[in-house]
Formats: sequence, structure tokens, C-alpha cells
Amino acid sequence: MKALLDRARSFQRRVDFESGEYQRLAEGQYPEALFITCSDSRVIPALITGARPGEIFELRNAGNIVPPHGRKSASGEAATIEYALEVLGVQDIVVCGHSHCGAMGAIKSGDDLSAKLPGVDAWLQLARPRLAPVLDGAMEDPRLPDVAKLNVVNQLAVLRSHPAARRRLVSGRLRLHGWYYEVDTGRVHELDEDGLFRVHAA
Repeated sequence: MKALLDRARSFQRRVDFESGEYQRLAEGQYPEALFITCSDSRVIPALITGARPGEIFELRNAGNIVPPHGRKSASGEAATIEYALEVLGVQDIVVCGHSHCGAMGAIKSGDDLSAKLPGVDAWLQLARPRLAPVLDGAMEDPRLPDVAKLNVVNQLAVLRSHPAARRRLVSGRLRLHGWYYEVDTGRVHELDEDGLFRVHAA
């Protein structure tokens, strides 16, 4: 923590605040995309994409899960999606899963977390039913990457059910992207139109 604190205290000295970039940021934000990914500390959207401050709007939670539209309880995820689309007008949304994901690992293992981690268990219940084709399929032990990738596909489907997203998709004002990030290699696999994830050359 001391290293983090020291870097925070020296941030103003390490960054060129005289260039005008940060003054422009103070006037408003105009991000190009909403980036939905896991809370995992190893997944850093700005590092992966090379984004500068103000370029991406982030939504992070355990398992990069998009709650279905219409849930009665308040949802920070729904509020963030709504704000990104209705106020900021983002035209691209990325849902990014990743390797070595603890949330997907917990779903894959089928462990009952309700006693020890009731909040985590309740949250993961949102994703479990749609992962049944992989979890309950012919494979005795599905690979974690397969679970994580299917979860990305599933969350994109849930995202399409949100009214603000659906309207923009119909009118051609929104593009959805599915990514899978490998923590140990840095490779980004992109979901293609045929439903397969591929690594594309830069």
C-alpha cells in the first residue's frame, strides 16, 4: 500500500498538467467505448487498449456480468450502461472475459458459496443458467476458457435486451464486441461473426 500511496502523492509531479489535456478533461468526457470487464486486478482495460484518460468508460464486476433488464433492485451495472448510451452516446461496447477468472472458475466447479460468500453466490447465479450448455453438456470437465468465452457471448445477448442498447442496435448506432484476454500471454481473442474467438494481427 505504501508504494501505491507514494505514487498517488507524486502523481501531479509525474504528469504534465500544463499540456492542456487534463484541463480539457475537466470540461467533460467523450469516451469512445464502454468497456465491460471483470474486477480482477490483472485485467486493466487502459493497459490492454492503450487508452488515454477520457477514452473509455469502464464497468467492472466479478465475472463481467450484465444483469438482465427489468430487475427490481437498483443496479450499478444497469445505471452505467444506461448512462454510457443515453448521456455519453458511446457507439461501441466491449464485453471482455479473461483467462484464470475466479468467478468463472467458481461457476465451473459448481461449489456452493451461499454460506461463506452469499453475495458472490447470488451474483454468480445471474450467469449460471446460460452457461448450462457447457457445464451440463457432453464434456465431463469443460475447460475454463470455454466457460469464460461462452459467458462473454451470453452477456452480449443480455446486453441486447436492454432497451437503450436495443434501440441503438436497430438504428445502427451501436456496435457490440466480445473479447477474451489471456492474462499470461497478453493475447486478445475477438469474437467473430461466426461465433468463434480469434486472435487478429495488429
